Amino acid sequence: MLQSELAVSLRLHKKVVRLMGNRFEISVVAEDKAWANDRIEEAVAEIQRIEDLLTTFNDHSQTNQINAKAGIAPVRVDREVFELIRRSLRISELTQGAFDITYGSIDKSLWNFDTTMTSLPDAETAKWMVRLINYRNVVLNEANGSVFLKEKGMRIGFGGIGKGYAAEMAKRLLLQKGVKSGIVNASGDLTAWGSQPNGTPWTIGVADPNAKNQPFSYLNISNVAVATSGNYEKYALIDGKKYSHTIDPKTGLPVSGIKSVTILSPNAEIADAMATPVTVMGVRVGLDLINQIQGMACIIVDDKDRIFTSKNIKIS
Repeated sequence: MLQSELAVSLRLHKKVVRLMGNRFEISVVAEDKAWANDRIEEAVAEIQRIEDLLTTFNDHSQTNQINAKAGIAPVRVDREVFELIRRSLRISELTQGAFDITYGSIDKSLWNFDTTMTSLPDAETAKWMVRLINYRNVVLNEANGSVFLKEKGMRIGFGGIGKGYAAEMAKRLLLQKGVKSGIVNASGDLTAWGSQPNGTPWTIGVADPNAKNQPFSYLNISNVAVATSGNYEKYALIDGKKYSHTIDPKTGLPVSGIKSVTILSPNAEIADAMATPVTVMGVRVGLDLINQIQGMACIIVDDKDRIFTSKNIKIS
């Protein structure tokens, strides 16, 4: 079959579904619609499986079992969960604690980022609330595959890495099932591989933090994951100033100065995990870190709408 004939027979098949509290869109390039839909359903089942492991909304999830035993006893978990936590702790080290899965101890009543929030908590209260956030107090036992949180009241959560991990695992499954081209998009954290039905690279829009449905730039990508963290979807407006929903783990207060961070990486889990800490670290330190990591790129929009990019990326 000629290349042009193959392109005509290929179609993009997609499904939108709510998983992990987010909008997932799974797209598969294939000739046969029924085959593509079967692959998509398998990807959905894989994401649901991961959600069951990681959710904090189910008392029986492994995440909540770990949290329930904080300061009491280690909990044996699946190797998959153990390794995800191990990787999360490595990212915490790399970002000097700007990424930290133990953020779950924060009382959501103090940081309710919606229209009802009219003032920030005072610095002392915030500092008190984040005293339990410390990735160094997560103890992993390689021998028996257990996880122990040293302090009572500590809680882990995978809100900063879970979507990316799920997208990466869904992609891996689809590749194993023979899907040569596709996209798994988890509310803007996406991974794309192969090409569009016509053979050209995928084109994605980088969200404009001032108009979330209006991209300010486009990127042609293939075999790349993209994740964006921004204050345009969830924020508080207090005395005319917009505060991001991203909390600095060291101060307990919302970060300011950056409207959005977009990370490009070969791996969706890593892209997802790095977007938040760069927001916390700020433009100069964040870009310096990204410039040291091979295969990673970054676009930052600050609160004055200035655009900064890592050395290895050019945007139009």
